[in-house]
Amino acid sequence: MTRAEHVAAFLSAAEAAHQLASTPQVGDAWGSESACAGMTVGGLAHHLLKQTGNTARALSDEPHDAAPIPMLEHYVRAVWVRESQAGRTDPEQTENDNGAASAGHDAVLQAGRAALDALPELLAARRDPDTIFIPWQGWALTTPDFLTTRMMEIVVHSDDLAASVGTPTPQFEEGVIAPVLGLLTGVAVRRHGQAALVRALSRPQRAPATVSAF
Repeated sequence: MTRAEHVAAFLSAAEAAHQLASTPQVGDAWGSESACAGMTVGGLAHHLLKQTGNTARALSDEPHDAAPIPMLEHYVRAVWVRESQAGRTDPEQTENDNGAASAGHDAVLQAGRAALDALPELLAARRDPDTIFIPWQGWALTTPDFLTTRMMEIVVHSDDLAASVGTPTPQFEEGVIAPVLGLLTGVAVRRHGQAALVRALSRPQRAPATVSAF
């Protein structure tokens, strides 16, 4: 995919996430527990829309001089991946998202819309180097790779949010779902090995119990 294709795909995914978070079902269940243990529906909606907000903030920063790492290496290094694969959640993140959701459905949606409206101009601006530094991790990715990581978060958490309120999971464009599935497959192969993925996709009689990436 070209950079322009990554940008278009990301914007479409972000818009779909905002539409899902805007539904009456999400608003009505705002304080109820979501499909993610310990996180309210509101907290999950905030976490979903935060992917747009974090991207807008990252693009507002000047490019960093840190050399970008490969996208899959990002998931090797990230502590949250090892914690998730070990079956542990991040209580601090859950608390932060639940706390932010206390502002209410309308306020969270407004913040998400403001970030979404700012993104086209931010993404069109020239970056040299065309990278994004991730301060909470301490390393950089190329801008297209960073957008792919955010699309993965949007796709996965959109399914979580839809399952939480009993609505259909959004159907994302091919430009969104193809790189997201590629990312998840790459992480899953590193975790389980090539044979496990091949069997899960083609030989159910020999498939392992799980090929989950996280």
